[in-house]
Amino acid sequence: MKTRSQPGSLQVEERTFLKRIDINFALVILALNIIGLINLYSATHGVHVDGTSRLFWLQIIWLSLGWGVFFVVTLIDYQWFYRLAYLFYGLNLGALLAVKFFGTTSYGAQRWLDLGFFRYQPSETMKLIMVVVLARILCQQSSLKGLGFRQLAIPLGLLVLPFYLTVRQPDLGTALMLLAVTGSLFIFVKVKRSILLGGILTLLVAAPLVWNYGLKEYQKNRVLTFLSPDRDPRGTGYNSIQSRIAVGSGRILGKGFRKGTQSQLEFLPERHTDFIFSVLSEEHGFIGSVTTVGLFMVLFLMGIKVASQARDKFGALLVVGVISYLFLHMLVNIGMVIGLLPIVGVPLPLLSYGGSSLLATMAALGLVSSVAYRRYLF
Repeated sequence: MKTRSQPGSLQVEERTFLKRIDINFALVILALNIIGLINLYSATHGVHVDGTSRLFWLQIIWLSLGWGVFFVVTLIDYQWFYRLAYLFYGLNLGALLAVKFFGTTSYGAQRWLDLGFFRYQPSETMKLIMVVVLARILCQQSSLKGLGFRQLAIPLGLLVLPFYLTVRQPDLGTALMLLAVTGSLFIFVKVKRSILLGGILTLLVAAPLVWNYGLKEYQKNRVLTFLSPDRDPRGTGYNSIQSRIAVGSGRILGKGFRKGTQSQLEFLPERHTDFIFSVLSEEHGFIGSVTTVGLFMVLFLMGIKVASQARDKFGALLVVGVISYLFLHMLVNIGMVIGLLPIVGVPLPLLSYGGSSLLATMAALGLVSSVAYRRYLF
């Protein structure tokens, strides 16, 4: 005999679902998406070189897929990622190895796998996978005096091969982001002071060796250009100079939508990816820039709140890792376009064009949402 459900049962379930979903968190992400689309439309409108005029519509497709990924990841219990962390790591590492032998080359770098319908960049998703793997390992460690080298050996060992493969592509910016995200999680769980001092000394000793034998000539030029942008204004210093001109010329209110001379006259390179914030600053000025950075800060503060309310250590570390991953991307990207950091290939999350980067970012935010969703289960 079938039982008839209560008339208000579906409404109760819907209210419970909406209560668990952090709507404000999703709205902040959506606001940044909209800013990114407006900015991308301006940066690519009317440009037909290499199909750039189609990037706006492609980004809408990626965003649609990204939101699908966000909600799917939200509904999946994040403990599922705990169980499959090493599997994801192995698959992503395999993809990085495949890039070395079968990868597509662009602008002198071999970073992508051509899957036919889009080009997949494994180094982008590897940053998120490292967050998941490190959260799994570190949540099992505890020490009042801080973690020692023996406890950090496994996570450091898991970092070595992805770091090396990413550097060899070459993609030093992404490799350094892998290192920085790992370091931020180590600091959060607390490591022994001797380990921190040893790490700093190792970096200082290794720096001259890396400079002389590890960096390629163009990478050295980027550092030298950062220290003295005017040393080669038409060559290595061109990108930095044009970016700073665009940011500075926006002043308080900006030049207006699609009225930025540096972007519309194509003086600004890679304005749809690495230098998307330069377009924003030129057209919407200080007010637009501060509003965008402010939305990022709200997003990060919401993430910190979710971490503090997580039901277990793995969830807290997962959220901290994702927030560190996004914050470091924002810091490096904005720092390089305003001349405070060397030029590296690091996109601005949620604003820069890119399928792999956007999907990885939305999946990462979905993990935060998954942890927030389960705050109310117990």
